Amino acid sequence: MSKRRRGREMALQMLYQSECGRSAGSEVLARFDPSSFGDDNKNGAGADAGRRDGRALEYARELFAGTIEHQQEIDSLIRSQAEHWRLERMPAVDRNILRLAAFEFLYEVDVPKLVVINEAIELAKRFGSEDSGRFVNGLLDGLLKSHAFPGALT
Repeated sequence: MSKRRRGREMALQMLYQSECGRSAGSEVLARFDPSSFGDDNKNGAGADAGRRDGRALEYARELFAGTIEHQQEIDSLIRSQAEHWRLERMPAVDRNILRLAAFEFLYEVDVPKLVVINEAIELAKRFGSEDSGRFVNGLLDGLLKSHAFPGALT
């Protein structure tokens, strides 16, 4: 699994923990235990796997902190696109995937926007409900079509 994908998964779990546990961002960062995070990289070779995990955790922390810092702006952006859906009524996993992807649209200019959508869909399929992938895809596609974001599309 790539550093960025693993980092996104960790960041999603941090966002979920922050929201559902009503924990401050600094608390979540201090308490997040990457050693309990899945076993996808246990096949990696010793030090190389450890470095990958360290880089993934660093990336996760950057995504989490940025998403929390810009949450009002991000939530407003999502609300502008989510017709007939109140942000507060969306499933927590879907809502936090959307927040993470919106942060990347706005502030991770080196990541192509279509990659952000594909990664968000994969997160939704893995952690969300049966309909999460389609919901996340539709909303993010709408955001791409209705807003100009910095960085490349592909």
